[in-house]
Amino acid sequence: MPSANDIRKGQVIKFNNEPHLVMETMHRTPGNLRAFVQIKMRNLRYGKALDQRFASTDSVEVLPTDRRELEFSYADRENYAFIDPESFEQTEISGTQLGDVRNYLTVGGKVDVLFVNDVPLTVELPTTVTLKIVESADGIKGDTASNVQKPATLETGLVIQVPLFIKAGEVVKVSTADGSYLGRA
Repeated sequence: MPSANDIRKGQVIKFNNEPHLVMETMHRTPGNLRAFVQIKMRNLRYGKALDQRFASTDSVEVLPTDRRELEFSYADRENYAFIDPESFEQTEISGTQLGDVRNYLTVGGKVDVLFVNDVPLTVELPTTVTLKIVESADGIKGDTASNVQKPATLETGLVIQVPLFIKAGEVVKVSTADGSYLGRA
């Protein structure tokens, strides 16, 4: 097993029997004390971030990872199915594991899935997705104040704020970082 000095950003380590994604590492040697490595990491099962201090000589288990681009196929109650476009192998991920990601999934949409020991752990979306508006209130005639917005429901059930001129049936770009309207597609 590698020592704490060898841990780098982007690796997945086993800490407290849980997989953690290393987000940042800092090697410190304070004055007359022993050197240590400060690691900022995120639990891949629960999403909780934490800082942990390791001695430079501590051994840390690095888990083998694999990142694959998969296509969203369908949702079945609480499970979401993804298909590898090359091998046509199907992978199912629970809705609780996906969290807010499921608000941006459309059939045929591509996502990056991080596998640790051939078990899917996290799903990463592209920065923007295009979604169709299924329901939107009409704008009020004469309401021309700058930046007036109204709620609109997207095909995935997500409700976002859009400008008054956007109508039901239009396709819009949405930011996956904060769910904001970016423009027409």
